[in-house]
Amino acid sequence: MIAGAMLAWAGGAQAASLTVGFSQIGSESGWRAAETTVTKDEAKKRGITVKIADAQQKQENQIKAIRSFVAQGVDAILLAPVVATGWDSVLKEARDAKIPVILLDRDIDPAGKDLYLTAVTSDSVEEGRVAGAWLAKTVGEKPCAVVELQGTVGASVATNRKKGFDAALAPHANLKLVRSQTGDFTRAKGKEVMESFIKAEGGRAICAVYAHNDDMMVGAIQAMKEAGLKPGKDILTVSIDAVPDIFKAIAAGEANATVELTPDMAGPAFDVLKAYKEKGTVPPKWIQTESKLYTAADDPMKVYNSKKNLGY
Repeated sequence: MIAGAMLAWAGGAQAASLTVGFSQIGSESGWRAAETTVTKDEAKKRGITVKIADAQQKQENQIKAIRSFVAQGVDAILLAPVVATGWDSVLKEARDAKIPVILLDRDIDPAGKDLYLTAVTSDSVEEGRVAGAWLAKTVGEKPCAVVELQGTVGASVATNRKKGFDAALAPHANLKLVRSQTGDFTRAKGKEVMESFIKAEGGRAICAVYAHNDDMMVGAIQAMKEAGLKPGKDILTVSIDAVPDIFKAIAAGEANATVELTPDMAGPAFDVLKAYKEKGTVPPKWIQTESKLYTAADDPMKVYNSKKNLGY
């Protein structure tokens, strides 16, 4: 049945003549804004016309957008789903109209796997593992007390980034996670929680801080500086997302490492769509984006300049 659906979606259209609808979750974060900007840029590179619908965090708006794209007869639909369930009906409508759907950034309930062509997402467990592996390699055999700024409690990305980090540290008995608390993915909360860690542990007793996102780390860096510590030297830092401001901190020697959550999910999606439309090549069900590690060795100001105008 799945193969049949795949063949039903395939056609002879050339990528350069494609019109693609993109149902974006919203613009609630800098990363999301950057994803929209990169999607436009990647479409322009390929001569693809992209129509973007901002759902303002509401699934009902995304369902309306998909139905509108189907009515317009677009060649494909990109969907960044706000939630994992409730897509069956509208995605069947797209399939019946022979319009392939590609998921970006987030997956949907596994029961709906025959309703989309592929999903282009990161692996947030892997992001945490890469961060932990960097810390273990950097510290070596020295004893190291680690504090952790978690993302929002209950968010799958926070759970997964912790899972991967813990797994990376598990073989290294010299690395001890001594404090772990949510900073809600915000700079203000990251600063507040780091202040409490410093007060509880004594600043110089902390060897490293791991934050589930860069915004919390930027707040934690401010807390360290206000406590008379030198972030990046007295306390090692590693965080996730690779937003522009963390590269400024790395260039200043106040941060050590970040793991990228790339906003370029559309580039790989357009590539597989081109192959699918022109040659009938069916992509794998999951296309994993790279969790790239950046440090001071990666010319951080060059990376900052490449990202600063993406809308973060």
